[in-house]
Amino acid sequence: MFYDSAMVLRAAGGAWGSYAVAVPDHRDHEHAALVALLRSLPKGGRWNTVTDLVLERGSAVEVWTEAEVDALLPRPERVELLAQAAADIARWRAEGRRFVGILDADYPVRLREVHQAPPFLFAAGQLVADDAAVAIVGSRKASPRSLEIASAVATELVKEGVTVLSGLADGVHGAAHRTALDAGGRTVAVIGTGIGRCYPTINRELQDRIAVDGLVLSQFWPDAPPQPRNFIMRNAVMSGYGRATVVVQAGEQSGARAQARMAIEHGRPVILTDHVVADTEWAKRLVGRPGVQVAASLPEVMAHVHAALNQESEVDALLSELAGSML
Repeated sequence: MFYDSAMVLRAAGGAWGSYAVAVPDHRDHEHAALVALLRSLPKGGRWNTVTDLVLERGSAVEVWTEAEVDALLPRPERVELLAQAAADIARWRAEGRRFVGILDADYPVRLREVHQAPPFLFAAGQLVADDAAVAIVGSRKASPRSLEIASAVATELVKEGVTVLSGLADGVHGAAHRTALDAGGRTVAVIGTGIGRCYPTINRELQDRIAVDGLVLSQFWPDAPPQPRNFIMRNAVMSGYGRATVVVQAGEQSGARAQARMAIEHGRPVILTDHVVADTEWAKRLVGRPGVQVAASLPEVMAHVHAALNQESEVDALLSELAGSML
């Protein structure tokens, strides 16, 4: 849903006031309203509540102004909150930090489909809304064999024009990213900190390189530090963004295990290497579940990847056909 600036100002009931110049177009108004909504949540409030409302209404501005419907004048604290959000949007732009809202056309299409879709993303690099990506995940303290497998899968994905998706951690993640870049392919890193930070710091050069030649995504405020819960949230984004998840190596309590579980919930295929199944109880329990495949070799991994990509293409074609028939 799109509006011109004058329409947004009228819809806001004048609440944008004298700082309207700081938010010059529709997208900026939407972004400021979205940030203000998130910051106005009561203690214990969940961001996905805001995401669901904004998606339902088709406008963050509309959700924001609904709270002022019965008020003669906007409440001063809400005016201040909105003004600060508008100032932050302008500052982030000046700092080169790209803010993408859940309703924006360049928000990743498949990520928007899942319940854990974040209300916004900060992006550094080239956004591709309908990116054909496959996640490669695994342990930070990966074995030499696992690093070889991650690199081999990344190489094959690049050969076929598929984006290599991972989480910029040590071990399997780093091997997947570096291999994709060295092979001249596209890689996307979903990080567990704000876009202005890097964790682990040893990957700063890699993160900078991906921001130039690929894409770095963060669902957190720019200066957010690393926290344990952030990485589980990051895994949910990787699962939602990707067409499938390849688990190379993972312990009993690893983030890769969590991503495999979430991928099943999202209806995304999960490809487990045979030694993940041999070494962990959680992987054994997944074998036989719908959408879960076990691969004992690189050709088997790629066969399952092809099946996942073909399935997505068939679904997309069917949806396009149904949409056309409804016109």
